[in-house]
Amino acid sequence: MLTVRRAEDSDLLQWDTFVQSHKDGGPYHLFAWKMAVENAYYHEPYYLMAEDSGGRIQGILPLIYMKVPFLKRVFVSLPFCDYGGILAQSAEASDSLLSKASDLAITHKAELDIRCKYSESALQNSPSFNVTTYKSRMLLDLPESPDALWKTFKSKLRSQIKKPQKEGLRFEIGSTEKIDQFYRVFTRNMRDLGSPVHARKWIESVVNAFEGKGHVGIVYKENFPIAAGIVLNCRDTVSIPWASTLRDYNHFSPNMLLYWGFLEYACNNGFKSFDFGRSTPDEGTYRFKEQWGAKPQPLFWYMKGANNHAQPQSVSSNGRARRMIEKAWSQLPQAITNIIGPVVRRFISL
Repeated sequence: MLTVRRAEDSDLLQWDTFVQSHKDGGPYHLFAWKMAVENAYYHEPYYLMAEDSGGRIQGILPLIYMKVPFLKRVFVSLPFCDYGGILAQSAEASDSLLSKASDLAITHKAELDIRCKYSESALQNSPSFNVTTYKSRMLLDLPESPDALWKTFKSKLRSQIKKPQKEGLRFEIGSTEKIDQFYRVFTRNMRDLGSPVHARKWIESVVNAFEGKGHVGIVYKENFPIAAGIVLNCRDTVSIPWASTLRDYNHFSPNMLLYWGFLEYACNNGFKSFDFGRSTPDEGTYRFKEQWGAKPQPLFWYMKGANNHAQPQSVSSNGRARRMIEKAWSQLPQAITNIIGPVVRRFISL
């Protein structure tokens, strides 16, 4: 017999131990994500645990309850990242967690949005859920050393990595002491892209919550940061949720040095895989990641309680409106977007 209950802070160790031992566990499943969301954005977590009669975890489902102004409430697994979803040892545990999540959604009159990095049978077989698969994670298998990885690159890619080094750019990796430098690059880049930026408190909360499993990388021209990114470690994989460059310096190709610096770090520390994050097939970011040798892995995002379809209509029908909004946002003064952006961003689950 299994029982499902809401995890408490005292469950952190056994929760993370289960995530680390599960083949599909990723950084966003860790309790650190819950802590960051609570601390920075004040959304309410409903982290569900399925336990057997001996109190041993047989499955987990992390959920964040988001009350979005003027829109329907939603339970998301998980917001602000590529995936969350169920980790379970059996179909029974998976079904129990899904049943509890569905009950929560009904009680709170909310939608249920479960984002997985794999096809989840309990969701796939349910007529109540629709699925979208238009985004893919880009994964690169890593060899035993940076030198071995370097030898797999084509000559064009090697030249692109060497270019910023010849221009005198350098890469450094650190932790919380580099957050201010990261955020200066991040805010500028997001404004230029026409997208609301995450709050500085969110970035700080993520790095702090992940402790030694979260790192900040910076590319400098002399002592000025012109590219920056954050990586999170879990099991044998390094994932990069955010990376940015300053457009004025793109002719130096600092993004190539940024990613090579992170890949060197991953190889040198014995990781087996590098997750470049999600992209839409055939778009620019997809091709950028593909050139490193990364392979696409479809994401399965399941939605219950919304009028969604196999492919989101917003991808095509609202594309023009989105581009207009992005253009208008990119022309606002950065001082304004730095204030308004985080207020808006905390309610955008993507």
